[in-house]
Amino acid sequence: MSAQTVSPPREQSSHAAVTSSVATLGLVVAFGGDGWRNLLGWPAYIVLVILVGAACGVVLVRARPRLRWTTTPKTLVAFLGLALLSLSWSAYIGATAATLVGTLLTTIVGCTLALALDWPAVVRALGRSLRFIIGLSLAFELVVALIVRHPVPRWWDPVGEDTALLNLWSRNVLLEGDRIQGWVGNANLLAIIALLGIVVFAVELAERSVSRRSGSIWLALAAVTFGLTRSSTMVIAAAACVVVLCAVLLARRAGPAGRLGVYGAGAVVGIAIVVVAVFFRDTALALFGKSSDLTGRLDIWADVSEMAARRPWFGWGYSSPWLPGAVPFDEPVIRNGVEQLQAHNAWLDVWMQLGVVGVVLFAGLVVSVLWRSWFLAVDRPRVGLIDDRPYSVASMLPLLVAVVLVVQSLMESRILVESGWVLLVALAVKTKTDPVIDRVDGAA
Repeated sequence: MSAQTVSPPREQSSHAAVTSSVATLGLVVAFGGDGWRNLLGWPAYIVLVILVGAACGVVLVRARPRLRWTTTPKTLVAFLGLALLSLSWSAYIGATAATLVGTLLTTIVGCTLALALDWPAVVRALGRSLRFIIGLSLAFELVVALIVRHPVPRWWDPVGEDTALLNLWSRNVLLEGDRIQGWVGNANLLAIIALLGIVVFAVELAERSVSRRSGSIWLALAAVTFGLTRSSTMVIAAAACVVVLCAVLLARRAGPAGRLGVYGAGAVVGIAIVVVAVFFRDTALALFGKSSDLTGRLDIWADVSEMAARRPWFGWGYSSPWLPGAVPFDEPVIRNGVEQLQAHNAWLDVWMQLGVVGVVLFAGLVVSVLWRSWFLAVDRPRVGLIDDRPYSVASMLPLLVAVVLVVQSLMESRILVESGWVLLVALAVKTKTDPVIDRVDGAA
C-alpha cells in the first residue's frame, strides 16, 4: 500500500495565503467597482475584472472542492439557468450576453469565498477588503477636501455647470458636513460598505481575531464613515440588524423548545412594520429625510412595473445592470439628470428581466439563505452527536449580512451585481456546504 503524499506545512501555509489573498482581491474589486471604473475607465476595468475573475477561478479549481448535488443551492442554480436561457427570448441579446459574463465572474468570486476558504478565512477576507475600501474612501475624501478643493468627476466626464451631482466621483463636501461618496462615488454604496464593516469588525473584536486596539479603531472608522454617508436606507438596515440580533439572542436563550414565542413576537413586529409602511408612510419617510416619492423612485418603479406587465411570466431578458440603450424602454429613465441603469428595487428588476418565474426563483434563493443563516446563528455548533459547544459570535455574521442585503434590495438592485451578488452567492453556497461556524481563531 503506497503512502499518500502530504504537503509540507510551509507549502500548505503558502497555498492558504495565496488563496486568501486572491479572494480578498476579488472582494476589493467587487466592493470598489464604481471607484475602479472612475479611475481606470471601462476598457481597463473590464480587463481588471476578467483577470481577477480568472485568478479566482484558478484558485477555486486548485482547491478541489467536493461538489455534491445534495449540498448544492438548487435555487441559485435554477436562477442562473433561467438567466442563461433568457438569451433565447431576450429583447436585447447583446446586453444579456454581456451582463451574463459579469454575473459569471462575480459568481466565481462568490464560489471561491465559499468553497476555497473556511469560515474563519471568509471573515478575515471580508475584514481585510472592507478595511481597504473604507480606508481608501476616507483618504480619497481627505485628499479632495484638503488638496484638490473642488468636485472631482469621473475622468471621462468633464465638470461643467450642467454636470449632474450623481455623475461626480466626489462632491468635495467632507468639510461641509454633507453626504460623502467615498471611493465608490455613491453615498448609498459607501453606506452599505460601512455598515458591513461595522458588522464584520464587531464580530472580529468579539472573537478576538484582531487586536483590541486595531479592531476598535477600524470599528470607529466604519461608524464615522456610516454617519458621514447619511443613508436613510442603510439606517433602516442597521435597525433591522439590531432587531435580528436581539431575536437571535432571545432564541438562543429560549432554546429549541421555547422559540415559538420568539417567532410570534417576530410576526407581531413584522405586521407592525407593514402597518406603518402602508398607513403612515409619509410620516415615516419624513423621519428619514425622504420625500413622499422616495427621491424619485416611485416614478422609476412605475416605469419598470409597466414594462414588466407586458411580459409578466418570463420577462424581457436578463440584464443586470441595464446597459445604456439596451433596455426595453421607449426612452431612457432619467433621474436628476442621470440615466438610470437599475430599477432601484431588485425584485422589480428581476420581474422585468425574468418575469414571475424569475421572482419566484430569486425569492427561493433569498429565503433559503435567510433560513439557513438563521439556524446557523441560533443553534449551537454541532460537530458530533452532542450539541454542547459554546455559541460562536461569528455564527451570526451570515444572517446579519443577509439582512443588510435584503433591506438594500428594496431600494437598490445592487444585490444582483458586483459585491451584492458575490456576497449572496457566497452565503448561498457556504451555508449549504458548511453549516457549522465555530470560533474564528487567528489574527487578521
